[in-house]
Amino acid sequence: MIRKILIANRGEIAVRIIRACKELGIISAAVYSEADKGALHTILADESYLIGPAESSKSYLSKESIIKLAKEINADAIHPGYGFLAENSEFIKLVEDSGIKFIGPSSRSVKMMGSKTAARKLMEKHNVPIVKGTTEPIKSVSEGLNYAGEIGYPVLLKASAGGGGKGMRKVFSETEFEAAFESTRRESLKAFGSEEIYIEKLIENPKHIEVQIIADEYGNYRHLFERECSIQRRHQKIIEESPSSFLDTATRKSITEAAINAAKACEYYNAGTVEFLMDTDKNFYFLEMNTRLQVEHPVTELVTGIDLVREQILIASGEKISFTQDEVKQTGSAIECRIYAEDSSQGFLPSTGKLKFYKEPGGPNVRVDAGVMEGSEISIYYDPMISKLICWGKTREDAVNRTLRALDEYFIGGVSNNISFLKFILESEIFKKGNHNINSVEQKLLKEFEIEVTGNQGNEFEKAAAILAAHIKNSKKEKVLSAHSNLNKWRDLLYE
Repeated sequence: MIRKILIANRGEIAVRIIRACKELGIISAAVYSEADKGALHTILADESYLIGPAESSKSYLSKESIIKLAKEINADAIHPGYGFLAENSEFIKLVEDSGIKFIGPSSRSVKMMGSKTAARKLMEKHNVPIVKGTTEPIKSVSEGLNYAGEIGYPVLLKASAGGGGKGMRKVFSETEFEAAFESTRRESLKAFGSEEIYIEKLIENPKHIEVQIIADEYGNYRHLFERECSIQRRHQKIIEESPSSFLDTATRKSITEAAINAAKACEYYNAGTVEFLMDTDKNFYFLEMNTRLQVEHPVTELVTGIDLVREQILIASGEKISFTQDEVKQTGSAIECRIYAEDSSQGFLPSTGKLKFYKEPGGPNVRVDAGVMEGSEISIYYDPMISKLICWGKTREDAVNRTLRALDEYFIGGVSNNISFLKFILESEIFKKGNHNINSVEQKLLKEFEIEVTGNQGNEFEKAAAILAAHIKNSKKEKVLSAHSNLNKWRDLLYE
């Protein structure tokens, strides 16, 4: 029985886990770095402990410090959230050996899925479709050229230990291969400590479809349908939704069955996500398995009504999955937007500083997962996410409209944000029609957004002047702000 959980993470995911603990009557213990002293997750938790300096390597990534603290405070379990140590098989093995329960999969399963080449080989063995390519690392340029010739250009070079879009190069011809091979190996070594890379056929302009799965330690497996994550910038997801408007009933059945087979192949338990690429003919191919909770898990929760974090904790407590597969239904449509502290009108430059003003949207079927509050610091040390906005609607159109309305209700002062860009995407024809793919943002939407920003710059200055004039006249900040809720860029002027 789990009585106390140490949460080895920060920000909105730490807050999310704390809330689940409180609803289950479990003591939540937060950790924080010197940069996170007084952060929201430290306030909401039942207990909070300093884990180290601001640098992640000396705090949230310190395996020994986290396990030592868990023992000292008599924690029964550790929840890693996502990022940091969540998919570190070495850390998970240390937790397992310490006698503390790890809320997630086994170190063995994580290790099996950690190598992209080993995972591809395993999927091929268990009849999960994979992109044509190698299942062993490429040893030399000449070997790679031979494989590329067999597969046919264009091809993709990828780091075996990669993730997050790092360690990848597209190669369109034989003359490009050697330079791409060497640069991919260098990036792989720098980012992941391994030079191993492999090669696969490049699927041009695919959809990114992932399936949420969950399993208990008694061999019971469930899928919670799919999420569409094709809206990406630099291989990082920006907007996610469920269900995907691209899938038909037969394809949905096939891809969810493949995801269950992938989980069974590595004897997986707890929550995980199997990611696929899908071409224009709805053929899908295994991409990777994320052996943890996903940032975008709330969209699944809103369309299925299942609390994934609660299930994670109960499964780690030794219980069976609390629902049958037939009980899992997709109802309505949900969309998640990631609100980042970055200036989308200036090439998405990171924006750091104190949140001088912060007000979240509300209303029916609007959910905000945040790890900040007014006065919080957006630090240079961590991911610049401010919050996640997740909205549900009876139809996809309803969900889009609700999301646009909710984005307009944000009031953020002190740092720049990407809300104007998120709105631009949601209002675009390509998104409304569901015709977007993983390259749509960088090949089309970014260029159109830049044109609009440039063309409207003069109008924005005029609007800003009008806001300031109204402020001077009325001396009522709230009245002025509410009249111009979409001008995020200029709100800071009222707080200087």
